[in-house]
Amino acid sequence: MSFEEIKSHLTGLEASQGLAWVGIQFTSGAKFSSALGIEDQVITHLITNHAPSIEIFTLDTGRLFQETYDLLDGTRSRYKVNIKTYFPNDRKVEELLSTKGPNSFYNSVENRKECCFIRKVEPLKRALEDTAVWITGIRAEQSANRGQMQLVEWDAQHKVVKYNPLLNWSEQEVLKFVKEHKVPINTLHSKGFPSIGCAPCTRAVTHGEDPRAGRWWWEATSKECGLHETKDEIRVN
Repeated sequence: MSFEEIKSHLTGLEASQGLAWVGIQFTSGAKFSSALGIEDQVITHLITNHAPSIEIFTLDTGRLFQETYDLLDGTRSRYKVNIKTYFPNDRKVEELLSTKGPNSFYNSVENRKECCFIRKVEPLKRALEDTAVWITGIRAEQSANRGQMQLVEWDAQHKVVKYNPLLNWSEQEVLKFVKEHKVPINTLHSKGFPSIGCAPCTRAVTHGEDPRAGRWWWEATSKECGLHETKDEIRVN
């Protein structure tokens, strides 16, 4: 099936319908990458109820909050689902810490991106091997960069179709869904953490701040780790 055919089928479908269609059409070739954020939890709920053939996986950077691990454990139990976990290459992590120390990411954007590449980008590449459709929890409202993304895109870096079923959902719609379906979410959300990544690189935000202001707060850049940078993608309209 061509990219255009996939895009045509998914355009106009509700998230649950789109995920169900992807699960039927691609079975083991469809994978959902969950960072256990609130949007990701909504998609996990939808997948387990409407598209159980879709694989759910997560990236454990080795520096996550304990609350995130607690949520992972609770999600597996609640939905009776196996969430495959990918870790960074241990030798690369050892080399990084041996040469630059445990907190090199604070020293420069280049160092931070190096750490993100080792702990997140490279494991994602392995996770997406033999994948036809990559499902994400991206929403357009989350950042200016994500506001440029489309419901269905071609990801040239990983050579997969990228499907963002919640792209056009508002924050209010997400919160309403979570409340109505009693979806488990990270307890840090109630403590001012709208976006949660690695513990050393995430802080709570204050009222009125951008939702991603707490990610790599010491930088004045576009607040992405390299997993979803639009410059690495080619769109087919």
